[in-house]
Amino acid sequence: MEADEVLQDLWVHGEISNLSRPKSGHLYFSIKDGNATLRVVMWRNSTARLIYQPQDGDQIEAHGNISVYEVGGQYQLYADQIRPAGLGSLFLEFQKLKEKLEKEGLFDQERKRAIPSLPKVIGVVTSPSGAALRDILNTIRRRYPLVEVIVSPATVQGESAPKEIISAINQLNQYTKPDLIILARGGGSIEDLWAFNDEAVAHAIADSDAPLISGVGHETDFTIADFVSDLRAPTPTAAAELATPNRGDILANLGELQEILYRTVSDFIQEARWGWKEIANRLLRQSPENRLLSDRQRLDELLSRGALVLGHNINLQKTKLAGIQQQLIALSPQNVLTRGFAMVTDQDGGIIKSKTQVKKGEEIDIRLSDGNLNAEVK
Repeated sequence: MEADEVLQDLWVHGEISNLSRPKSGHLYFSIKDGNATLRVVMWRNSTARLIYQPQDGDQIEAHGNISVYEVGGQYQLYADQIRPAGLGSLFLEFQKLKEKLEKEGLFDQERKRAIPSLPKVIGVVTSPSGAALRDILNTIRRRYPLVEVIVSPATVQGESAPKEIISAINQLNQYTKPDLIILARGGGSIEDLWAFNDEAVAHAIADSDAPLISGVGHETDFTIADFVSDLRAPTPTAAAELATPNRGDILANLGELQEILYRTVSDFIQEARWGWKEIANRLLRQSPENRLLSDRQRLDELLSRGALVLGHNINLQKTKLAGIQQQLIALSPQNVLTRGFAMVTDQDGGIIKSKTQVKKGEEIDIRLSDGNLNAEVK
């Protein structure tokens, strides 16, 4: 299946059922029609780019490739895009612009800037009469009242909105020079939020001197401004929270740095794991753990065999030593004397082996098993 070009580039239309969102961030569901059902998997790196949050019963179009889940022996669609069926020209226009800007590098993580942890001046681009501004100001006042907030008003809906948003961002960068900018408005339909899907607005966000937090719509709303901004917040209130620290955040700074490091490493490992899945499958099939266990058992056997050989050699040497000891005992002069023999020496202690070594009248010494005798040669 993976070698078939058609099966690697599919759009499938149907109804969602059995939708599951585990904590891992992946999506698992089935897409069905009146005749068939197909299992679908969407990994976390793809779900993070969704502007539409699917639900059970939704009619959708899913793009992806067909492969086999070997554990269950089941073929399934690995989706990288999901869109509501028949959403219309706005969604297609959104997708086309998103793909264009992504190729230009406006969404690259490398170009995104860090949000300052202790800002002194925050610029806010939003409607001065909207609820979003009140939510932002109330949140900043509660969390970090020391910061100065400069509002650059702009219409956030309608034909004039893109130009006013661009002008408001440029004026903040030119005259106020804030530490960061919040771009915000409340929720609405895709038509209401269309000003934030404007290409010129996207470039204004990317060219901003100050890092920019996008807090447009509700948590399920995604716009081009969200993808190109340095940080995306699900709501205007959340944008204000992300822009400002509180005492708890400052005290827990070291703990947060550790958590950021953990998430970064974890995400890297996860991406590498899916990127090298073929290598991972080989490692699963040829696990070195089995070889380690076998080598460990072999080592135990060699150690046991070595201990037996060493013990045998020690016992053999003990036996040889005992034999030599018996030989020494048998050859000991003392044992010879106990059998009735005597050892004769002259006055200087020299051993007399022949009668020619002594003269008549010479004193000699005779050693027996139980003592010595002084004698004279007659």
